[in-house]
Amino acid sequence: MIYQVSYIALFFFVIFVGLVLGLSFYYARKTRSASSYYAAGGQIHWAVNGIAFAGDYLSAASFLGICGMIATVGFDGFLYSIGFLAGWIVALFLIAEPLKRLGKYTFTDALNSTFKSRAITLTAAISTLIVSIFYLIPQMVGAGDLVTPLLGFPHWVGVVLVGLVVIFIVASAGMTSTTYVQFLKGALLLVLSTVLTIYILRNGLSLNPGFGNQSYHKFQEIYPEVENGKIVSAGDWNVVLQQESKGKQFVKLQLGGQARWYRLSEKDGAPVLQEALSIEEGEGGELLYNGQPKSKAEFFQVGHLSKIVVDGKEVSKTGPVGPFKFLSTVGNSEVVRFSEAKFESNGKKVTVFYQNPTSGQSFMLPGLKYKIGKGASIWSQMDFISLMLALFLGTAALPHILIRYYTVKSPRDARKSTILAIGAIGMFYVLTLFMGLGAAVNGVLDVESSNMAAPLLARAFGVVLFSIISAVAFATILGTVAGLIIASSGAIAHDLLDNYFNLDLTDGKKVRAGKIAAFGVGIIAIGLGIAFKGMNVSFLVGWAFSIAASANLPAILFLLFWKKSTAKGIAASIVTGIVASLGIILTSPTMWERYGLDPATAIHKLDNPAIISFPLAVIAAYVVSKATQKDNRERSEYVKSLEQTTA
Repeated sequence: MIYQVSYIALFFFVIFVGLVLGLSFYYARKTRSASSYYAAGGQIHWAVNGIAFAGDYLSAASFLGICGMIATVGFDGFLYSIGFLAGWIVALFLIAEPLKRLGKYTFTDALNSTFKSRAITLTAAISTLIVSIFYLIPQMVGAGDLVTPLLGFPHWVGVVLVGLVVIFIVASAGMTSTTYVQFLKGALLLVLSTVLTIYILRNGLSLNPGFGNQSYHKFQEIYPEVENGKIVSAGDWNVVLQQESKGKQFVKLQLGGQARWYRLSEKDGAPVLQEALSIEEGEGGELLYNGQPKSKAEFFQVGHLSKIVVDGKEVSKTGPVGPFKFLSTVGNSEVVRFSEAKFESNGKKVTVFYQNPTSGQSFMLPGLKYKIGKGASIWSQMDFISLMLALFLGTAALPHILIRYYTVKSPRDARKSTILAIGAIGMFYVLTLFMGLGAAVNGVLDVESSNMAAPLLARAFGVVLFSIISAVAFATILGTVAGLIIASSGAIAHDLLDNYFNLDLTDGKKVRAGKIAAFGVGIIAIGLGIAFKGMNVSFLVGWAFSIAASANLPAILFLLFWKKSTAKGIAASIVTGIVASLGIILTSPTMWERYGLDPATAIHKLDNPAIISFPLAVIAAYVVSKATQKDNRERSEYVKSLEQTTA
């Protein structure tokens, strides 16, 4: 998609970044000890921490990725919202208070509090790094996507910009400034998402979604003559060539200086050519958008309703509607989605985005992305269950979420923070349904990046709203990335250097090592964010949740609730979870495609590993613990207090 720079958006962007950097400068003067750097000295108020929890958790995956997935695959995208929210139940009832009692700075502290095992220190630190890096990838991808319409820079510039700003935030003030950045953007994200939802409902639904400063491209239809599946003629247009891709026919037509791709389909029992969007290599090697050089900006935003049904009658528009009327109307109407096809034509690479009319009922029910009903294969059903399992179990095992429990004063405050976070996060995820559907029907989708659904919808309602929401979305990424880098730097400096390698660092040296580690992790995140350009950020976050659920959660649960677990059992569980989940991800159909191979030839058909890797980690913890009972020493006083509490 081609964007024009908005100077109003640039103004708000500079204001927000300046505010974030100002917070970093302010708190940098107060950051002297390891406790203040890694855990804000445990002095954050529970209410601030609760909203900061929400700000940390509502990452690029939530605001950019989920809205984009709902806009493109309907209810299947909303399943991410349900899974992300449900995971907090595990965190509230099983993890929050016990983890606060056990930990000091990092997830590894808590896990190793009763064993003092070098194996646990090493494996838990490595797990923290792997999960954090996998979670960093989608944040950086989202940053690149967001900066393109905001500042007009290429994707990689946005990734680098976010990386550098966050490295500065973390390296200067640590967890204190990170907490207040997360608090600020969490609160603003809730307010602005509510405002955007109100705009959507007031605008209602229309067959011609152009409004404000936005114009919607009317896609052309041509009725051709077809013989034996071949296009003989197409009105005044000349048939340049016809191409088949995965059972679908695509035709390139030319009229004067125009050359565009169409998809051969059927309408009312007759063949019809429906105009598509395309990206292809030109004769001179330049990139053509819809047959025109990129500089012509001949690329259109998409997503609309082809039929609106209200109370059994077809209408052209609805006017303002309530939230329930909005949902029911979309469900009764017909949504025009755009699907992607890639092929080579005359030796040139071509990507065609073609219209894919979908009933509103199908759009509002599961099945467009995750095939789980009639006709679903065992692999697709397993993949869906695996994703839901990862989202439900992964939240309570994400290192950057877990360390927030150490920023409050008491276990009671940890529980209260979690309850407030659940309320704020739940409210936001309800709003994602309206924002995603609003983007799907208002002609604002960028077919090259589903991640831009919510910001581009805001732009349709006005440049000021777009500017503020884009700036807040950028702050959303900054806050989440800062939390992840804090967790990573703690794993390196505190867990590995100080505890595993026994360097016996002073407070000052531990803080300095954390800052150096933050720089290194930030550089890695920048590189990976550039490499994974174009992938939906919610999908990528699903991988991080899978690894966390497999590598971390079994270890936490066995530590807290089975007194016969041993250090070797905990370490074996972590290693098994890491190896199994990474092995399945790296050999998945999605990664096969990233390697340039045919996804159909992948070793297996699972994109989400938790359905296999989580049980394997649980089995490893149990079997190894049972086999090493002779090594099991008296558990800590915490276990005794837990038994007394539950008696």
